[in-house]
Amino acid sequence: MELGLNVDTSNPTYAVIVVRGELDVYSAPKLREALIELVSEGHRQLIADLEAVEFLDSTGLGVLVGGLKRLRSNDGDLALVCTQPRVLKVFDITGLTSVFRISSTLEDALAG
Repeated sequence: MELGLNVDTSNPTYAVIVVRGELDVYSAPKLREALIELVSEGHRQLIADLEAVEFLDSTGLGVLVGGLKRLRSNDGDLALVCTQPRVLKVFDITGLTSVFRISSTLEDALAG
């Protein structure tokens, strides 16, 4: 399945990237480019909505960690929205649940 990205910058505080499909070695560069572009445009607070992600591999995870590092080095942050057990398991196994702020809804992440 192809990776779908929908970027919403209408919120004055957070830019939101809705990610759909499989976030893997083939599709992860598309997300990396979107994150880099948002940071270069001056967005510092991002939310990646992963609710529609069906699969996440180590490359996709690496892109998210890289985005987080890039944002934090620019006094920003990357929060996640995810309740998908298969995706959350990857964050649990790698210990990244303590690194990322993970919310169960977009509304919770925006309030964050």
